[in-house]
Amino acid sequence: MTNNEDINQFLNKVKKMEKGETLDLSSDEDLSIAIMNLISIEEHLFFSGGKTGKTKYYDLLNEVRDMRKGLLKMIIKDYEGEVWCISKHLLAASMRLMEVGTKAQTKGDIKASEEFFKKSYNLYNLFWGLNLGMLKSDDFKSETKNDTPVLSKSDKPLKADKTDFMGKVSGVIGKILDCCRE
Repeated sequence: MTNNEDINQFLNKVKKMEKGETLDLSSDEDLSIAIMNLISIEEHLFFSGGKTGKTKYYDLLNEVRDMRKGLLKMIIKDYEGEVWCISKHLLAASMRLMEVGTKAQTKGDIKASEEFFKKSYNLYNLFWGLNLGMLKSDDFKSETKNDTPVLSKSDKPLKADKTDFMGKVSGVIGKILDCCRE
């Protein structure tokens, strides 16, 4: 199947799901941002424990992790295989790229910051595509290259433009999600 056929199948799924209406996920989007921050807190507690040698940070990390898991279950209701873990890492990577972009912006490197922001946004939208059922595991058929399994839609490096699969997915999902509606 060609990349254009993949995109068309994806767009048809979106149209079926959307049925002419934009999706209102404002509460879930707010919750996803909170989950991103909880993941960051887990990371900081881990490094604080390691740097100081104080195990109380690890105890707090466990409490925050339990909270994050409970909240993530509110968004990710049905999943198979590695979707839970992929979702968590998509949110974590999106948050980190956003922070790196903000730091680049502060340093005056606007071009780099915009690239980091685009990548962050693409990963965030991929999270939603995966968890709204717009992307199924069947969409990513396993192939092999030199006896190494690869995903058919991710043989190319991640780009932040809208000409690759990730950029097109992100663009479509970004259009149908409206976090500003109450």
